[in-house]
Amino acid sequence: MRASLPLFAVLPVLALLAACDGLVSSSDRPESAIEFPQPDRPVSEVVSNQFSNEDARDERGEAQAVMDMADIAEGMTVADIGAGEGYYTVRLATRVGENGRVLAQDIDREALARLGRRVERERLENISIKLGEPDDPQLPDDSFDRIFLVHMYHEVTEPYAFLWRMWPALAEGGQIIVVDVDRPTNRHGIPPALLFCELEAVGYKLVEFVERPDLRGYFARFERGESRRDPASITACSNG
Repeated sequence: MRASLPLFAVLPVLALLAACDGLVSSSDRPESAIEFPQPDRPVSEVVSNQFSNEDARDERGEAQAVMDMADIAEGMTVADIGAGEGYYTVRLATRVGENGRVLAQDIDREALARLGRRVERERLENISIKLGEPDDPQLPDDSFDRIFLVHMYHEVTEPYAFLWRMWPALAEGGQIIVVDVDRPTNRHGIPPALLFCELEAVGYKLVEFVERPDLRGYFARFERGESRRDPASITACSNG
């Protein structure tokens, strides 16, 4: 049975993401992430809650194309991680309908406050809002048909802990949808091979990859593999 998704209060931000010039130092890591390896790559600085103007994205048909590729349908339960001010959140809410649910998550308190006002203004009653942590998306177990990571995965400072703790949130047959750009992680993208390696290191398996110039990036779909690896057995992927 899927967990219910009440409207969560916006809580104080617990940590900031690292600057784009280097790796996260050991002293800056949250204690809850210490058992996981550090990523062997720089992390992009969070410079905006919006990848680009919403009207421009709609002119390209971005959200429609991604939701079609992800097979989003009426009644689904979906998480939008790194939701920002809600470009995907509000469009997912319309697609899943009144019988579906969308959980919008971010680590930016101010962005979530603005999204909360937008949800109230547009009277979208099937959206819940929750603050996450850099190493834990804080999602309820056995809840989601799809988890969206759109133009944000390269900003995750603790990818192995983050992905490991995301695992239980997927419902049976659930999938992770990643949309990103093929360029270095300190330039707001991630090479596909590195993305595949990091998810596979935790135990996920790639089921689809499509380059989409109209999306200014690529679309990747993952599912849980046979088992989630123990944190001590996870090996950080090489960025070289």
